[in-house]
Amino acid sequence: MKPITGLFRRFGDLSPTAAAGIVSFVAAATISGAWIFEIAGYPPCDLCLQQRWAYYVGAPLAATAALACAFKPRLGGALLVCVALLFAGGAVFGAWHAGVEWGFWQGPSGCTGAVSQRAADMSDFLRQIESTRLVRCDEVALRIFGLSLAGWNAAISAGLAFLAAFGARKALAGAADHVR
Repeated sequence: MKPITGLFRRFGDLSPTAAAGIVSFVAAATISGAWIFEIAGYPPCDLCLQQRWAYYVGAPLAATAALACAFKPRLGGALLVCVALLFAGGAVFGAWHAGVEWGFWQGPSGCTGAVSQRAADMSDFLRQIESTRLVRCDEVALRIFGLSLAGWNAAISAGLAFLAAFGARKALAGAADHVR
């Protein structure tokens, strides 16, 4: 039991600057991993590509927050609140996409479901092929320890949101202490 309590004690000692830096690093590593999977032959669906926006915005914003926390804690805390909200939204979006993959609910019609009608002739067939997405949002390309990449995105985004919120709380509390 001692190692766990020690871990939480060390986590509590984490500075807002360090929390923001960790969020930035993990976000950059996560999006790099997504690119590696893509290069390895796992093309992303439309929903996967949309989920990446939280990382494209969140990684540099968290790096900016890390710098701001060191010099202007109130600004750094405000930026970390934005990062926390961004990744919380990413976690919800990832969980929704994972639910689409598990068949819990319907996904967008543009990347799920069957072709609406049979082709009447060859030109109609070619037109359907051009307008049909080949990477479906409701089929899992890869599961790692039972979770799809959308599920992992939800878990990682939730962790980043929590860490950013923790850093924001500490930064804003520290800024309030300096004002008094």
